[in-house]
Amino acid sequence: MIPFNVPPFVGKEFDYINLAVKAKKICGDGEFTKKCDALLEQMTGAKKVLLTTSCTSALEMAAILADIKPGDEVIMPSYTFVSTANAFVMRGATIVFVDVRPDTMNIDETKIEEAITDKTKAIVPVHYAGVGCEMDTINSIAKKHNLLVIEDAAQGVMSSYKGKALGSIGAFGCFSFHETKNYSSGEGGAILINSEKYIEQAEIIREKGTDRSKFHRGQVDKYTWRDMGSSYLPSELNAAYLLAQLEEAEKINNDRLASWNLYYEKLSELAKKGVIELPIIPEGCEHNAHMFYIKTKDIEERSRLITHLKANGVGAVFHYIPLHSSPAGQKFGRFSGEDKYTTKESERLLRLPMYYGLKKEDIETATNAIKEFYK
Repeated sequence: MIPFNVPPFVGKEFDYINLAVKAKKICGDGEFTKKCDALLEQMTGAKKVLLTTSCTSALEMAAILADIKPGDEVIMPSYTFVSTANAFVMRGATIVFVDVRPDTMNIDETKIEEAITDKTKAIVPVHYAGVGCEMDTINSIAKKHNLLVIEDAAQGVMSSYKGKALGSIGAFGCFSFHETKNYSSGEGGAILINSEKYIEQAEIIREKGTDRSKFHRGQVDKYTWRDMGSSYLPSELNAAYLLAQLEEAEKINNDRLASWNLYYEKLSELAKKGVIELPIIPEGCEHNAHMFYIKTKDIEERSRLITHLKANGVGAVFHYIPLHSSPAGQKFGRFSGEDKYTTKESERLLRLPMYYGLKKEDIETATNAIKEFYK
């Protein structure tokens, strides 16, 4: 079986973990964490990057920094992972779901403004598959209505929009380093802070509400409880594992892009015949080959194709069930306007194996099986 995902591994991970253990410093914010933060700042241009225990944690921090309170409303697409909504629901907000664009599966920027009310506090664009949302329009709307933009860039490390790294364009950006992502620490994430005024508060929130970060820098002689917060620091072991991959970020990115391009080449003939649809990368967007998906005619055809691929030794999966159709989505949110594309397009989308080190012959096996299915 060709697996759907294999966690990235470059070879230095165990060496770095051993160094962290020998240094007898395996809790958060040691040398490996600081090196990861610095590398990510260099890669993205963010004012400050802080590793977190997950992208969920980063989103929760962003919700606190945005001062989300009960009664506030937050706009986002329904086609996303539950953490995008949960982070704001936990602060008491109502989620307002907006339809997606069928070309990218990103939030439809033309539908955002009609979803804004006097309770709206933030817009949360999700960069699906590492392809940037239309951030110029989204930021313009946010500025007009005095709203914060919080980028869910869980899938967007090494991607950019008009030359700007995803995650560095809004007030905050959130990365994921889960084992299914391009760069992984098993579980992990990072928050990107793009304004100096939020950095000190972010450090306090991340350090259980204390000014411990200042204490470690020698800026205060003792640390104390300053504000609300939680334990959002990953261990040095996670950071050591991640650093090995961040140092090889270009190599991993190029490998994945080569696989993505080969899929596209092999399946272009079917797409030209109108049998399937392939991903679209808008002008100005540089993607990171986080995933390769195709779209079938409908959910029934997709189910049959998944079964066919499995029988041919290829692991393929569908993705999110739209949040607005879930029990929690109906309890904590509402859909603004018409669900023209979210449900229909989500039922057609099928993800193919994609990971660092994916073999060309495995891509050929997968694409040949798809061609055979459509004969």
